Amino acid sequence: MKPSKTPFDTDLVKEIAKLLSESDLTEIEVQHEDLRIRVLRSPAPVTVAQYAPAPAPLAAPAAHAAPAAAAEAPVADLAKHPGAVPSPMVGTAYLAPEPGAPNFVDIGSTVKEGDTVLIVEAMKTMNAIPAPRSGTVTRVLVGNAQPVEYGEPLLIIE
Repeated sequence: MKPSKTPFDTDLVKEIAKLLSESDLTEIEVQHEDLRIRVLRSPAPVTVAQYAPAPAPLAAPAAHAAPAAAAEAPVADLAKHPGAVPSPMVGTAYLAPEPGAPNFVDIGSTVKEGDTVLIVEAMKTMNAIPAPRSGTVTRVLVGNAQPVEYGEPLLIIE
């Protein structure tokens, strides 16, 4: 093995790691002449439960009376519903503009094409989701602060 030109300073690495743990940073890189030290913090593990579909009461109110297989069929059919408003991106759906504020829409709300019906946060950017058509909101299929997938039906406008 070839000896290192620069002595490796473990105390420096420990100090950088301490700085990383005390801040909201996920990565620090220090470079001085030929020495480069990069310390990364891996993101918190994501559990599958965070990306689970909406709870049955939101998607199908009568799910408690029906068998599990029958409860899943209406959710799949809702994606094909002509009034479904699909999520244009992966993110987190918010029903109101801020915590404590009234929802943009509720069941029975009348909307015009272009009205904001909810927000999907993606990469710390709040994206207003407009109504694709005018009508009445007949179903809200997501909960507040619920993770959503691309193409997942968010609500039904008839």
